[in-house]
Amino acid sequence: MIRLFRPACPKPKELAAGNYKVPENKKALKVSAHEKCMYCESKISHIDHAHVEHIKPKAHGKYPHLEYTWTNLGYSCAICNGKKHDKYDEKTPYIDPYSDDPEEHLTFHGWIVFPRNGSERGELTITDVALNRAELIEQRKDRIEGLLRAINACFRTQNQSLKEAALRSLAQEAASNKEYSLAVKFALRAQEVIT
Repeated sequence: MIRLFRPACPKPKELAAGNYKVPENKKALKVSAHEKCMYCESKISHIDHAHVEHIKPKAHGKYPHLEYTWTNLGYSCAICNGKKHDKYDEKTPYIDPYSDDPEEHLTFHGWIVFPRNGSERGELTITDVALNRAELIEQRKDRIEGLLRAINACFRTQNQSLKEAALRSLAQEAASNKEYSLAVKFALRAQEVIT
């Protein structure tokens, strides 16, 4: 999960009229999330239609007044969206990547995400959204292991200009538009590829 920036709502009239699935609005959320799930950072557009996620749930009448509120919407995969259901607790809310900096609550050791400095919100988000589910761990592990092999090859080369070019290229793998970019960022920091 990375820090995201919500754009202005492209179709506010349609949203106010009771339609939060307006294609232009969904596309704006998709672009702002870099075509990834706002929670697990999996690219979803190529395999799923994705969901317009209600950060504070509309289910079970918990926050019906926020159902058509732009600041309560995000872009999510079906799995993360389905895991939350009605577990949301106002006193300890899930991390909202549009309002919070997830790095204040989450840290990675390899491909496993942990709460940072005992963050209760981090713990609840990890647990309830299942950010360490087996499929995600496997995907993050494959991605990071591939990067570690490339990093090791970079450091073995004797040509300094090739090494520097390769390391600059590897540093780009932590960019916001890449899958699992927060996990990758922590792995690249651990290998001193980025600071």
